[in-house]
Amino acid sequence: MPEIARFYGIIISMFYDDHNPPHFHARYGDESVVIRIDTLSILEGNVSARALGLIVEWAAQHKTELMEDWNLAKQNQAPKKVAPLK
Repeated sequence: MPEIARFYGIIISMFYDDHNPPHFHARYGDESVVIRIDTLSILEGNVSARALGLIVEWAAQHKTELMEDWNLAKQNQAPKKVAPLK
């Protein structure tokens, strides 16, 4: 699963040729969550409220890039790195 971003201990990744709807995976310590790109809603998993807030803030800033990466990954191509949350 290619890592596309890392910030504040949070690791954002996408699987190659993953199932719909378009989403990304986020890990923070032992916690993990799957976030839908278009609505920024949780598809599965759980992370602390603080980590979720940072993840959603970052994703809202990078929705276009996340969809571009999703389309690359669906074609078994390496997604591009996305700038971390600052």
